[in-house]
Amino acid sequence: MTTLSEAVRPGAVPDQPADAEAPPVRGLWRQGLVVFCENRLALVGLGLFVLLAGICFLGPLFYHTDQVHTDLTAVHLAPGQQGHPLGTDGVGYDQLGRLMLGGQTSIIVGLAAGILATAVGTIWGAVAGFAGGWVDSAMMRVVDAMMSIPALFLFMLLAAIVTPSVSMLIVIIGAFAWLGPARLVRGDALTLRSREYVQAMRGMGGTGGRAVRRHIVPNAIGTVIVNATFQVADAILYVAYLSFLGLGVPPPAANWGGMLSDGLADTYSGHWWLLYPPGIAIILIVLAFNFIGDGLRDAFEVRLRRR
Repeated sequence: MTTLSEAVRPGAVPDQPADAEAPPVRGLWRQGLVVFCENRLALVGLGLFVLLAGICFLGPLFYHTDQVHTDLTAVHLAPGQQGHPLGTDGVGYDQLGRLMLGGQTSIIVGLAAGILATAVGTIWGAVAGFAGGWVDSAMMRVVDAMMSIPALFLFMLLAAIVTPSVSMLIVIIGAFAWLGPARLVRGDALTLRSREYVQAMRGMGGTGGRAVRRHIVPNAIGTVIVNATFQVADAILYVAYLSFLGLGVPPPAANWGGMLSDGLADTYSGHWWLLYPPGIAIILIVLAFNFIGDGLRDAFEVRLRRR
């Protein structure tokens, strides 16, 4: 028979019910990371991006090719001939080296333009949503007017006016891709501006700029980061569109869209290696960022972070 002293002996831990809920021990950021890692497609997308970026930026350090001088004695070599794993193009450029060089341009322009568009759209939408009234109406009418014009048409118009370059493509794409993020952040700002902590900050003499900088934007960070991944994917596609139409960076620079355009003319000649590699690379990089965006959306979802 168990004595009373044994039942309540010092240091003893009372038995917990089997269905008792364990106290949360992980922070929101760590829990968000766990949710992201549970999304297998997100991990696949992250792996694809790391793989493609590694090939494009680290590959030229180990696989040296001349992407400036043409070699008319090695034109349209099939993959594997004369030491060219992916063959050569119509002017003798090694196709694998060209794919790496083009990937650098596409990834740099896509990342920079996506970040620029997200930053501009976040500031515009946060200010419009927090200010409200006629300021919100005027700012969002500008967004609506610009969104009524096809983005690709605007990109083609500007690319035809100015000389295409990496920096100019970043500015052109970023200057019009911010419209979507602006509308999303504005919706969050309309909700956040009525929260108690924002009202309390204003009651203590806080300015509107401080409210936007310290409360609106930080609390909309989930929307901002998720949308940024989709903006990068869209920017890479826009670069491919412009380059496919001949409005990309001029030679000897390269990008995947320009390679796709050049390879299309040789498809009927049986030179398939000029078309498929850049096309597959564009598909993979866009899928990678979309998968990453889906994973980040799950990670920042409050319902999933607190499950």
